Amino acid sequence: MEKALIMSGYGLNSEMETKIALERAGMKADIVHINDLIAGKNKMLDYRLLVFPGGFSYGDDTGSGNGYANRLKNNLMPDLKEFLDKDNLVFGICNGFQILVNLGILPAFNKEYKRDVALMNNARGVLECRFVTLKPQAKNFWTAGIEKIYCPVAHGEGNFYCSKETLEKLKKKKMIAFKYVKEDLSPANGLYPYNPNGALDDIAGITSENGKVLGMMPHPERAMEFTNIYGWPKLKEKLKREGKKLPGESINMKIFKNAANYFR
Repeated sequence: MEKALIMSGYGLNSEMETKIALERAGMKADIVHINDLIAGKNKMLDYRLLVFPGGFSYGDDTGSGNGYANRLKNNLMPDLKEFLDKDNLVFGICNGFQILVNLGILPAFNKEYKRDVALMNNARGVLECRFVTLKPQAKNFWTAGIEKIYCPVAHGEGNFYCSKETLEKLKKKKMIAFKYVKEDLSPANGLYPYNPNGALDDIAGITSENGKVLGMMPHPERAMEFTNIYGWPKLKEKLKREGKKLPGESINMKIFKNAANYFR
């Protein structure tokens, strides 16, 4: 059974949900404080999947994900680069996505770890906490078997932005993982609340060039079960009337299962 390392400390707060999702998917998952990695009590290279979960690290005081990224960059960057050079996976969720962007791990064109994209303040200037619908764009192992994702966002800085040239690169190299869409899966075209933060081109998540690093703003780990889904009682009655079996888990678990299946 392959092992996943879930980063912890300084305001990350979705470690337990992430651990449960990964263990349900068939991986062993350890929650490890960043200071224990720095001190050498745990070793990043003992794991195959590195997860940066959601939260508000360092209170977003110097920009979302910036403080945590700097602590990692100043202490663990050689380990992280070695981890990335191997056949390993990295997953950043919400604040974790922001950390990866600040580190330059995403998008990391040609393995140049510099900041090419940003996750800015939401267009409405407030924290957005709601369920959103996502449609996969890139066809890789992360999105295999997924038609749509329905899960919550909870962030104040999720407004994806990059230059026109960078956007064209992301499209050409098929690095856009998920986009915000309407409930019928038609494009959101920036329309609120389908696109909750004003993200450029409705981008909710991207991958690295080789597809092994995924970052996304929404939280699939917060809606693992059918009964976690917004409006599930109404959906339950609809399925019963149609004579359909009620699902135990939501489609959101597929992301975690796809990560686990990568190593099988």
